[in-house]
Amino acid sequence: MLWYYSICPREVWLMARKIIPEQKNENISLGRLVDKNSYTRDKHQISFGDNKFDFIQNRDGSIIVSEIKKSSRAEKASILQLAHYLYELEKEGYVANGVLVYPKEKKRTEVILTDVLRMELDRAYMEIERISALEQSPPLVKCRYCTKCAYGDYCWS
Repeated sequence: MLWYYSICPREVWLMARKIIPEQKNENISLGRLVDKNSYTRDKHQISFGDNKFDFIQNRDGSIIVSEIKKSSRAEKASILQLAHYLYELEKEGYVANGVLVYPKEKKRTEVILTDVLRMELDRAYMEIERISALEQSPPLVKCRYCTKCAYGDYCWS
């Protein structure tokens, strides 16, 4: 939900109602393909509570949680998503750092859970709850992600 929250409040509202995005959307399919074909030596889709990490590594005694993304276009949303995973681990007594991996761009971004990120997450959790409780979807606000959004039919029909 945090990733969706960072992109568009309407996506949060739709996901809260279990209205899934168009699964044949080109971007969803491409994202799955990049995830499936990247870092094939590492075990993918590690479950931890309600979360699924793309993969985890133990590097010199440190836990590294990695998320594979097809593009850094929504990096802020990806950072929040990964920070949430780190926060959930921390609540259970695990200290971990994160890495966003963009195989197509040959780019990596380290994510460290800081007090600022914790506060941002706590605010986001409250806002997600508020949006999820709305009777009607939030108003339509066009943004740079709309053109490739898998919820496009819902918003623009």
